[in-house]
Amino acid sequence: MRWELTVHCRCEIFYLLLPTVLTDWWGFFYRYRRGSVVDRIAVFLDFENVHRTGHELFAGVGARHYETVVNPIKIAERLIAKRRDTSELVAVYVFRGRPVPEFQPKSASSNDIQAAAWSTDHRVHLVRRDLKYEREGDKFIAREKGIDVALAVALVETAMLREYDAAIIFSGDTDLLPAIELAYRRTEPKIELACWSSAKPLWFSEGLNMEPPKRFPFCHFLSAQDFLECRDYSVGQ
Repeated sequence: MRWELTVHCRCEIFYLLLPTVLTDWWGFFYRYRRGSVVDRIAVFLDFENVHRTGHELFAGVGARHYETVVNPIKIAERLIAKRRDTSELVAVYVFRGRPVPEFQPKSASSNDIQAAAWSTDHRVHLVRRDLKYEREGDKFIAREKGIDVALAVALVETAMLREYDAAIIFSGDTDLLPAIELAYRRTEPKIELACWSSAKPLWFSEGLNMEPPKRFPFCHFLSAQDFLECRDYSVGQ
């Protein structure tokens, strides 16, 4: 065990010293270490879409949104467990709006606490953008701005750089389809989807219009039980 750990550490250091042109060889070695194929997986979460859709589908009557926040690491690990191929979670990209304290002090504090808790896991890459507030009558309505664009850019960039063997995108936002289609058709990593059961996956329309219909990219479905078991408790309820 000690020898294996030493070799692994030395290999990691060696990788950092490799010229860029040779990093593909490291990726080959990494995937086939110990005599078996290991897929490196990155999960991309459109967090508010994931949370709100799950809440609408599975939350009990009267449950408040802040009571059903999900933990992105638990979600990602649940998706990894559903893959048939041997897989290792290497990155969790979380894209989320942040309430502005001036308008929503309690929500901003909870959001910051959750962000700090999630970021203790080195695999988490958290992208937050302040919510934009628009007056409607005597109220201010908060909306996310730029989150879908940030996710789209990160997906295409990391796929082009081959930072993983497969990406799983968890969202129901059709605005992401152009980026997903680009990554699916023009980059090396596998592109997969994730969706709550009973929700509509981001399958490509040309496949659905075929006879018989073809549903692609491949989609992983999470259930009501998954939603319950992936709850986040970093903020006391």
